[in-house]
Amino acid sequence: MTSGPASPYSRPAAGHAPSPERPRERLLAHGAHALTSAELLAVVLRTGTRGCDAVALGRRLLEHFGGLRSLLSAPAGSLLGFPGMGTAKTCELLAIRELSRRALEEDLRAGQAMSQPQQVKRFCAAQLAHLRVEHCIALYLDTQLQLILCEEVSRGTLSQATVYPREIVRAALGHHAAGVILAHNHPSGLAEPSPADLALTRHLKQALALVDIRLVDHLIVGASGAVSLAERGEV
Repeated sequence: MTSGPASPYSRPAAGHAPSPERPRERLLAHGAHALTSAELLAVVLRTGTRGCDAVALGRRLLEHFGGLRSLLSAPAGSLLGFPGMGTAKTCELLAIRELSRRALEEDLRAGQAMSQPQQVKRFCAAQLAHLRVEHCIALYLDTQLQLILCEEVSRGTLSQATVYPREIVRAALGHHAAGVILAHNHPSGLAEPSPADLALTRHLKQALALVDIRLVDHLIVGASGAVSLAERGEV
């Protein structure tokens, strides 16, 4: 007997999810922009767990961590502790984070930092926004204001990290830098500069000027982005 056309209500063949749940095929057919964040995560994670396909796992991750930014900023231990996230899946997400950070860093190395302040903010936010204690980094720039190196100069507690201007001056001279951008995070999530932040900015600017190095900016990184003290006229 010749079978008729499949009913639209019939169950899909084993091993084949309904087309909305096949993100790889949709990505190739329509482009990555057509997929939800959960579907894009499913492409990366590839498989789900018993009773939970890859798309559902992506949704659960987004709900648990409070969104894509928080998920991709989560430490390895938090990812490994989530049901369905083993070593391989955790490493895949950590690799995506690092690749994104390196792509931003390549842009800074290729162009003038002063001509792309939003790119600098995104780079510093990617470095610092997810950290639970205060960290401070310095971006050392050449005479063309291109990135030479980014390195951590201090890490501290939930409320402060001790930064010594003389150490930054010494490092800047060692890297033959012509300019420095300082950035640190506020674990509270609020990016407003404190009086101590403003005082540090003044002291560092003066210390760098003594050796003819320019303090280009001091960025305060919070949960929603970065605040530039240069843009506020504080540098």
